[in-house]
Amino acid sequence: MKRLFLLGLSLMCLSAVAQHDTEWDRKFEQLGTTLPTPNTYRTASGAPGKDYWQQRADYKMDITLDDNKQTITGNETITYYNQSPDNLPYLWIQLDQNVRSKDSDTPLLRTGKIRDTISAFAFRQYSDDFDGGFKIGSVTDANGTELRYLINKTMMRIDLPQTLVPGASTTFKISWSYSINNRLVGGGRSGLEYFQEDGNYLYTIAQFFPRMAVYDDVEGWQNKQFLGRGEFALTFGDYEVNITVPSDFIVGASGTLQNPGAVLTAEQMERFEKAKKTYDEPVMIVTEKEAKKAEKGKPNGTKTWSYKADNVRDFAFCASRKFIWDAMAVKLSEGNEPLAMSYYPKEGNPIWEMYSTKAVAQTLKTYSKHTIEYPYPVAISVHSASIGMEYPMICFNFGRPDKNGKYTDAIKNGMISVIIHEVGHNFFPMIINSDERQWTWMDEGLNTFMQYLTEQEWDSNYPSRRGPAHKIVPYMRGDNGLARPIMTNSEQIRQFGANAYAKPATALNILRETVMGPELFDYAFKTYAERWAFKHPTPADFFRTMEDASAVDLDWFWKGWFYTTDFVDVSVENVKWYRMENEENGLETRNVKVEDAAIDGDGTANFGDAAETFVFEGVEDAAYRGFRDKLNEEKIKSTISDKNFYEVTFKNNGGLVTPLLIEWTYEDGTTELEQIPAEIWKINEKEISKIFTKDKKVTNIVLDPNRQTADTNTEDNVFPREAGNSRFDRFKSKGK
Repeated sequence: MKRLFLLGLSLMCLSAVAQHDTEWDRKFEQLGTTLPTPNTYRTASGAPGKDYWQQRADYKMDITLDDNKQTITGNETITYYNQSPDNLPYLWIQLDQNVRSKDSDTPLLRTGKIRDTISAFAFRQYSDDFDGGFKIGSVTDANGTELRYLINKTMMRIDLPQTLVPGASTTFKISWSYSINNRLVGGGRSGLEYFQEDGNYLYTIAQFFPRMAVYDDVEGWQNKQFLGRGEFALTFGDYEVNITVPSDFIVGASGTLQNPGAVLTAEQMERFEKAKKTYDEPVMIVTEKEAKKAEKGKPNGTKTWSYKADNVRDFAFCASRKFIWDAMAVKLSEGNEPLAMSYYPKEGNPIWEMYSTKAVAQTLKTYSKHTIEYPYPVAISVHSASIGMEYPMICFNFGRPDKNGKYTDAIKNGMISVIIHEVGHNFFPMIINSDERQWTWMDEGLNTFMQYLTEQEWDSNYPSRRGPAHKIVPYMRGDNGLARPIMTNSEQIRQFGANAYAKPATALNILRETVMGPELFDYAFKTYAERWAFKHPTPADFFRTMEDASAVDLDWFWKGWFYTTDFVDVSVENVKWYRMENEENGLETRNVKVEDAAIDGDGTANFGDAAETFVFEGVEDAAYRGFRDKLNEEKIKSTISDKNFYEVTFKNNGGLVTPLLIEWTYEDGTTELEQIPAEIWKINEKEISKIFTKDKKVTNIVLDPNRQTADTNTEDNVFPREAGNSRFDRFKSKGK
């Protein structure tokens, strides 16, 4: 007789737990009705449908920046095109600066507690009485006739004299002014910084004009109030903007400078042209020496800088007499060589001169490879003292050495990272134009993922802060009561940076490296970018496209990572080792009897919840006769007799289903990495057992050895638990 004896071990006296079909949380059920129903606007494949439409708004503006009063005044003409199938009796305009007005809801909604020790600076948000809201001068039609309007906090409704029908357009004018906020006192995405040493200002100006709200097939009017966190939903259009500033100011902006001869010196013009054909090192258009001289001068009148930007969703600019300005060309393809540029004061040097424009160039190259080729003529990085912020073709970034020009690696890397991130926002959401007011992760999460890829291409040893799976573990194993699913509205997210930036970026990295593989992922991700460039995608469009372009069912992944607060914590719960032993009476083959075993259609044994000892003995029912006919002595001798069988039980403690990455260490010191797809959890989502056949004896098992799944507890990923002369080793030494 031939018997299969249990020679192996159990972990910490734990016995295998029977698997039950009732252990089912629907983790592998399709998203189904969780996603919007496909239609002719947005298809089930994730692509825009045959009837997809979106609105358009063109702007012509005249802006004056008063450096003495620190104010903006403006006049704009907006032409709005109704390309929807709907009649529009009114239009909604965003007045984002009203978040700083006296009647803003934002301070009323702010919560907090006072600690025993707290800095005066921390109280700025509770004591700031600055009034930075829009002062609307007039709202008229193209002929100057007043239009009726109503302001509701950060939104303004314009009531049209005649309903705007599908296919028609309307033109109207708005005049306004506001006081520019100090970013270092009251915070904010844009504003001014005052340099006391030389008495000058540096302006980074955005959200500075009344802007059209989005009207689309998903939300209708996206007129949720701007409370400060949920950013912007904006419509594409063309911009012509004239910016009047003191005559010694340098101005950078979204788009292309239309009148360089009127605002630059002959020498600066020559340098500017040289930069367009220089690819290795930035060319100084305005030198540090020239900027220092301008700091000490007195302005003589004003100059107007004219910019034009086509097919953008927004417009922003920077202005200061302190600016150093450099630029270099980035060759993306034949005929597409945008300018990477930086504007910064002397306080940013030496690191800005050394790294800023080169980081811009690297970002354009990496993102163009993975999404779409950068379509705009320029990409600008502007130095500011506070948080980074992004706009089409221009962004504001921090990172400053001390007053002696000294800096640490942390400051340098922090600056490079924020430049990559903010320049990367040109793609998400400035081109792939998601609704930031609703879904922060669609721009911040996707962009942070791409930031990680760019940082690693910049330097393979770059200390990326977000992206690798193990970086998210502290957040994932934190207080689950403080967590929110990624699919949470921007204003309701807790632990904002971890939830909206780091977690979705990590999820995409795991999806790329561990679940799908780079080839499948990269094709699907690029397909999403190409499908939705210059359009308005939703989460469903992203989820569906990633599956449609890869033939990988990812509903379980989206459900777990994006719709729940589950986390990865899988333990190697139990291990048993089996071998075949030959008795003296030879190798007479008999049928295998295994309690609850099944015979699959191909005649192979599916052991299921096998007993610990397998015995060959006669069983003469029809199923086993069919199995017996497929086995013979030679096959047993060649395929079973010398094998090691390991029954391993895995327990899902965190709830998030995940692939199993198992590293086997063998008696001869060699290792093998084996990957089991996440679908292994389909029948039982809480605990599974699997039988592995190995030619060599195993001495050690490690789950997720390279920290690729964000497992929050790696102590139970190792078998045996004890180091050195473990129970595993001692049991092996007995021979059975």
